[in-house]
Amino acid sequence: MNLVLMGLPGAGKGTQAEKIVEKYEIPHISTGDMFRAAIKEETELGLKAKSFMDQGNLVPDEVTIGIVQERLSKEDCANGFLLDGFPRTVTQAEALEKILLDLGKKIDYVINIEVDQDVLMERLTGRRICKDCGATYHLVFNPPADPNACDRCNGELYQRADDNEETVKNRLEVNVKQTQPLLDFYNGLGYLRNVNGQKHIDQVFASVDMLLTGLSK
Repeated sequence: MNLVLMGLPGAGKGTQAEKIVEKYEIPHISTGDMFRAAIKEETELGLKAKSFMDQGNLVPDEVTIGIVQERLSKEDCANGFLLDGFPRTVTQAEALEKILLDLGKKIDYVINIEVDQDVLMERLTGRRICKDCGATYHLVFNPPADPNACDRCNGELYQRADDNEETVKNRLEVNVKQTQPLLDFYNGLGYLRNVNGQKHIDQVFASVDMLLTGLSK
């Protein structure tokens, strides 16, 4: 099965990716992992990507797409893959269609984990971290006994700057703006499957699993 996994920050994409990969034994391919592997192997495209990254620049599409093509051509993708973090734009999605056509493959599903933005705000702004021991809490899902003090060492709890409401709101808005054209593109091709990500983790996976069961037969 050939899958693309999508979802806004806080939707639980990483958790579902782990469960899919564990059950269906397909490689989880993220953009970061691809770049790191290509750089480590010192491939021509890996070295090109490194030169851009070392200068603090975005890796251009032609290099990223080339690295994706190399990765999807590897033997461990023969029975399928789970792409995570690529494509990010319609241009990249169109390039992926061509790559897969050349490899004699096609995407089975683009699974989009849907969560209401208010719920995502609660998930992303509720994290608190202990200044002394680094223990992590969540005010809703894993609350400390005292909202201001660590259960372990009684150290002061703080909220990271990128977890505050304004930063999170901006981050979500940027992500929605970036991903909507991609969702529309895949919906037009008939690949898109939306899954309710507001349920318990196991219930979300049960919905994903129901989709994938037919593909694995």
